[in-house]
Amino acid sequence: MSRLELTNLTKHFGTQIAVDALDLTVESGQLVSLLGPSGCGKTTTLRLVSGFAAPDGGSITVAGKQVSATGIVVPPERREMSMIFQSYALWPHLTVAENVAYGLKLRRLPRAEIESRVRVLLETMQLTPYEQRYPAELSGGQQQRVGLARALIVEPKILLLDEPLSNLDANLREEMRHEIRRLHDRFHYTTIYVTHDQSEAMTTSDLIAVMKDGKIEQVGSPHDIYERPQTEFVARFIGSTNILRGRRTGEHIADCEGLSLACESGAFAPKGDAIISIRPHRILIGAPPAGTPGPNRAIGIVERAVYLGAQRHYIIKLDSGTRLQILASSDVVAQLNDRIGLTLPAEHCRALAR
Repeated sequence: MSRLELTNLTKHFGTQIAVDALDLTVESGQLVSLLGPSGCGKTTTLRLVSGFAAPDGGSITVAGKQVSATGIVVPPERREMSMIFQSYALWPHLTVAENVAYGLKLRRLPRAEIESRVRVLLETMQLTPYEQRYPAELSGGQQQRVGLARALIVEPKILLLDEPLSNLDANLREEMRHEIRRLHDRFHYTTIYVTHDQSEAMTTSDLIAVMKDGKIEQVGSPHDIYERPQTEFVARFIGSTNILRGRRTGEHIADCEGLSLACESGAFAPKGDAIISIRPHRILIGAPPAGTPGPNRAIGIVERAVYLGAQRHYIIKLDSGTRLQILASSDVVAQLNDRIGLTLPAEHCRALAR
């Protein structure tokens, strides 16, 4: 078992708090992504877990054994962890097979066992045709697979990935997201994956921990994080959304500049203004306006219309001046300056705590 627990983990750089009393549990065999913008503390958290940095407070335990605390840090080489960096860090003078075998040779395993394990893993990683090539003779995606194979062959308790796809082009990134998930489903290593790319996190993760200013804003499955954000930051960071502000007029109802919105999910903050999130693809373009809009109904003018193939992207300016983004089927056609009716279904309006 390789359950990982971060408890009240804290790290300062001078007066700046990089990681702020962070709590996170990664169950054995889970892949958890730390997702957030640059400077939110996700890479520092990974360095603390790996042992490359010492915490100023809190603790880290693996399988119930403490590996980090204030004044106590088990060195990286004794943590039974493998870390993959953005640069892959392959030995340029070694072949693919030699790079993959390197960790086993350091452990002085018998030659026959090393060759057997390397052969099996290269086949699993679809690298057998390239085993005698050098890193400079490989594509970016192939180099990434070699880096993964070298990390996995030593059978680590914890696998750490620090934005491993950031150096790949868009098509390779998409391919490697699925490859990483396929390998995780095969080997079931406890994994922390650091990324600022929401698509990577959604594709690869069992759980996503969204970070901001050294803290975790929300932890949940990709579905929960997207469909049930708890804060405005999470709603905005995971996919695009419309944020409407107003005042509460009932337990689940708010007035947003004359637009009455009922929310069937989430909860407003006990005090303060109401904040509501609704995704662009959830707003419906309805029949031509007639009379005064009812609850969860609005009238607006088309300010922008962009054809995207399977969808059309609209920006609609409401009579109140609020602008909404809408993603509709390409069959739903509205022209610039058309005055149209909108429906914001209550089941897709989510009240945010802050």
